[in-house]
Amino acid sequence: MFNRKMASSTDSSAAVDEEVRRLYERYQAAESDDERREIALEMGKLDGRRHSEIYEALENE
Repeated sequence: MFNRKMASSTDSSAAVDEEVRRLYERYQAAESDDERREIALEMGKLDGRRHSEIYEALENE
């Protein structure tokens, strides 16, 4: 049972890592400060989701 949780956690982390990579690439390619700001806000939302998943997992241990 523990291995399943770890595997699903790893799968989730890999998906988040891929999303972070895409956002970072978009940020680097952005041509305006407004565009970079919007992407940075998306990154912040993603980071918030990641932290809430971590806290939820800790509460369920």
